[in-house]
Amino acid sequence: MAKARRRRVRDTWKEKTWYKITSPKAFGENEIGSTPSRDPNFLLKRRVEATMRELTGDFSKQYVKLKFQVSDVAGNTAHTKFIGHQVTTDYVRSMIRRGTSRIDAPVIVETNDGNKMKVHVLAITTRRAKSSQQKFMRETIQELVKNLAAEKSFTELIEGVVTGKVASEVYHKAKKIYPLKRVEIIKTKVLE
Repeated sequence: MAKARRRRVRDTWKEKTWYKITSPKAFGENEIGSTPSRDPNFLLKRRVEATMRELTGDFSKQYVKLKFQVSDVAGNTAHTKFIGHQVTTDYVRSMIRRGTSRIDAPVIVETNDGNKMKVHVLAITTRRAKSSQQKFMRETIQELVKNLAAEKSFTELIEGVVTGKVASEVYHKAKKIYPLKRVEIIKTKVLE
């Protein structure tokens, strides 16, 4: 019993090095966190989340969560790539009111530089819409988003989605068909 107590447990924590995690070029290569690791290769594919506020300092974008994945490690810096974003559920709930219709339009788009991305667009009407109108709006929005994405590069599309420019373009084109209160891209996911 005393022998077992004397045996030292190897402290693996002391063997670890801290790595600084930075956002991709499109997001200003800001520091978004740090993480310990024994081997830099263990960091690859590790996922990190940051809010838009943390990156830009803009409090009005607190509800936008950006998702990154470590793509390579140079020295003590882990570089990431953008893998998607999501809007917080409480923000989505705050937009939906009684007497309105929620139209979800998920669509897989391809940018002009060959990157594929799943984009989930949420449109909210000013008054309740019939299911046939909702179906037509969904198809129209999906077509609009596909065309917008085909004109842009991957970086331009991400920037447009995160800043809300793509959503406002869709809103201005789609509101001619049916009165809309809001259009928001609530989720994106980069497809490999």
